[in-house]
Amino acid sequence: MPRILHIPRRFALDEWGGTESVIYNLCKQQQAHGQHPEIHTSRALAPVPREVWRDIPIRRYRYCYPFFGLTAAERHALDKKGGNLLSLDLFWHLLAARDVRIYHAHVLKRMGGAVLTAARLRHKPCVVTLHGNIFDVPAAEAASIVEAQQGHCEWGKPFGALFRSRHLLDEADAVLCVGFSEYEKAKAALGHGRVHHLPNGVTPEAFAAGDRAAGRQALGWPEDVIGFGCLSRIDPQKNQLLLVEAFAALVAARPRQEHRLLLGGPITAPGYLEEIKSLIGRHRLEALVTLHPAVVAESSQHRNLLAALDGFVLPSRHEPFGIVILEAWAAGLPVIASNIGGLAQLVSHERDGLHFPAGDAAALCAALVRLAGDAGLRRAHAAAGLAKMTGHYTWAAVDARLEQIYQLAEARHR
Repeated sequence: MPRILHIPRRFALDEWGGTESVIYNLCKQQQAHGQHPEIHTSRALAPVPREVWRDIPIRRYRYCYPFFGLTAAERHALDKKGGNLLSLDLFWHLLAARDVRIYHAHVLKRMGGAVLTAARLRHKPCVVTLHGNIFDVPAAEAASIVEAQQGHCEWGKPFGALFRSRHLLDEADAVLCVGFSEYEKAKAALGHGRVHHLPNGVTPEAFAAGDRAAGRQALGWPEDVIGFGCLSRIDPQKNQLLLVEAFAALVAARPRQEHRLLLGGPITAPGYLEEIKSLIGRHRLEALVTLHPAVVAESSQHRNLLAALDGFVLPSRHEPFGIVILEAWAAGLPVIASNIGGLAQLVSHERDGLHFPAGDAAALCAALVRLAGDAGLRRAHAAAGLAKMTGHYTWAAVDARLEQIYQLAEARHR
């Protein structure tokens, strides 16, 4: 059976994020339909060359960042987020791969160009997924991604030219956008008719079995407190600092009711975590806020922590889609989200969630106060969110649409 090669910039189990979740779940769906998906990636943050994880083969290759004078700390920062790496090892293995049906790149720049070049030399289709990283990224976010390489002379530009990295999206057989906002912008910018909107999904049963009592016991929360949480990357993009500010205001506004806040997920910005801890200390919230960075994605631990909550909050500054919202809906939670990017389309204000203007702590506090004080509203929004997720955002539905796109890419490539 021909292989489907998924190529992300990295696939580190200890640094789980939205991209890892998308690729893993697509691979599981493809396996269920008799396909043979594999993950080929760099060794960034995961030095194990080969492993089989949950039945998915993963192969990782040597790589470098082609800049003179990078420190170990700067290389680590690029590993964490956005590094434009070079892996000739990966390219040669992709070129030598046999029985390939589709090369599916989840990365751009040099690495994406290498995927396209290997696909073209092997006369196979190349599909590219944009995980919110080119047409719909705020300037400040884009600048933070390349901050670690600033001031260093780059020696890798010839490889970008060799792999035609700048032509990746023009020449790919299909370009997929997880966010609708990015889809609209990509469609207008590229103009070749091969841009598709393919949202993320969730496996409902993976989150429906959460144990609230076990989650609360693990957190040390009494049953009668109102608990909010954000289980996502600890990163300035997610804006947990704003959530702490709003939570402090919530505690002051409702002194007769006890509240708790959970912040959990992989740490992509250690300095930002320290800022969060400092703000918690300034507001004297140490007894009310739980930091839980070691959350194993889609595990019983993850399910139980979600079940322990009464509401989920995603206060992002920038968000192409917001897969954690789907996870919260699958766990039966009401949600509050900033009204930017993909969140503006995903969450319907006053129907299956509450929006607030991005960056507005007072507005977020008002949403928290409203949800905390209205159990009926929490139940109504949770039920509506679960219905939306079940009807439109299961991985089975996403995979069925992806298969249609694969077939279009194959037809174009013949």
